[in-house]
Amino acid sequence: MTPPHKHMSEEKELVCYCFSYSRQEIREDAVTHGRSTIMERIMAESKAGGCNCAARNPKSR
Repeated sequence: MTPPHKHMSEEKELVCYCFSYSRQEIREDAVTHGRSTIMERIMAESKAGGCNCAARNPKSR
């Protein structure tokens, strides 16, 4: 079983470093709206060239 503190830190882990969204925020957004509007915004910004993951993400992705 995963320790509770590890799960909590994973939930707060950033998924999108360009726009500072965490796993938890994306999950809550999906529950609230029936889909992830955050992911839609991230994808739209990425297509428009507003994403700089390679520079902002410590794993360069």
